[in-house]
Amino acid sequence: MTPADTGASTVVDAASAASGSSGSSEPSDPRMAPGGPGYRRMSFALFLAGVATFALLYSTQALLPLISGDLGVTASDASWTVAAATGGLALFVLPMSALSERFGRRTVMTASLAVAVSVGLLVPFAPSLPALVALRAVQGAALAGLPASATAYLAEEVRPRALVTAIGLFVAGNSVGGMSGRVITGWVAQEWGWRVAVGVIGLVAVACAVAFRLLLPAPQHFTPGSLRPRVLVGTVRDHLANPLLRRLYAIGALFMTVFGGVYTVIGYRLTEAPFSLPQGLIGSIFLVYLVGTVSASTAGRLVGRLGRRGALYLGAGTTAAGLLLSLAPSLPLVLLGLVLITAGFFAGHAVASSAVGKTAQHGRAQASALYQSAYYVGSSAGSTVGAVAFHSGGWAGTVAVGVLAVLGVVVITVSGSLAARRQAAGAPVRALGLPR
Repeated sequence: MTPADTGASTVVDAASAASGSSGSSEPSDPRMAPGGPGYRRMSFALFLAGVATFALLYSTQALLPLISGDLGVTASDASWTVAAATGGLALFVLPMSALSERFGRRTVMTASLAVAVSVGLLVPFAPSLPALVALRAVQGAALAGLPASATAYLAEEVRPRALVTAIGLFVAGNSVGGMSGRVITGWVAQEWGWRVAVGVIGLVAVACAVAFRLLLPAPQHFTPGSLRPRVLVGTVRDHLANPLLRRLYAIGALFMTVFGGVYTVIGYRLTEAPFSLPQGLIGSIFLVYLVGTVSASTAGRLVGRLGRRGALYLGAGTTAAGLLLSLAPSLPLVLLGLVLITAGFFAGHAVASSAVGKTAQHGRAQASALYQSAYYVGSSAGSTVGAVAFHSGGWAGTVAVGVLAVLGVVVITVSGSLAARRQAAGAPVRALGLPR
């Protein structure tokens, strides 16, 4: 059976490492590798795609008070400008992944960015909140063509040993885009209003989209699939029947539960005593995302040294340490806690998402789309539960939710390790372990 059938990606990884060290098969692999033709262009192109995606997706999050004032709506109503975009992405990521199986990864990513940036240039002119929410929903649906297609493209075009590093660079672009979509808009809006701020992000995204299309190498290893609903349903069913993929989806959701909860509530924590920070400084907290850029881009080296399970343990441990440190009534310690939470989250996310692309032997875009759906479900759950916990138990309540989610990551990873050991010992059980 294939590794996808058995979940025995550990064997595949070991074989890949052995072939790479012996020089027998890895050097003859025609796919891209660090230092090889096209790899640097490809990495930078997908980095820019990640920047554009997350800058557009969260461009209104830091501007909600200004949107409320300008359009005469409540804060909860204004928050739909963010929820509509993320909801549109979560809803359409699977259908868009199916289109990429038929028409190609680069084609779908290019079309998705083109639609998203075009809508982004219309957003500043929205005359009312319903129009703004509708435009943001369309923008999120368009952006759904990026995450799953990018991961599938990398899984097909990059050598297995370089896959974590390549996906880490894409995730790093996500972190830069998420940061800029909040920080830049906040500072621009302070001088010229929210419409100009959103327009600036739209122009930045246009530049990223053009550069992406010019830089991304044409795919060499893509095989078109079918758009038939029965085939799509069968592919999704196969992925959900794979215990390893289910574990990876759960890990992605749990990591994002922590991250979504922390960054939804941290503003409330810092406006209260003993910190009482002004809103401008609180907005600048998102500069911590730069730490995620570094940790995501170095995930490949972590896997090389610790194995995938070891890298996940390190990401979970770093996140938990940051959560506990953030309980201190000291601003420097809270900021250090945010640094650790961000570093641990982005490292864990890069490792888990790359493992999905490596594990799926067919329908990679659907496998990645299911991961993205779980990821955004985790974001929504973390934001909602984290806020409820904060209002009932303060910051300690939000931290408790985060710690429970991290423990879930550890339990899943440990159980996967035990299952892999049983398989190695020859036990007649299906391998459930994460790849090393």
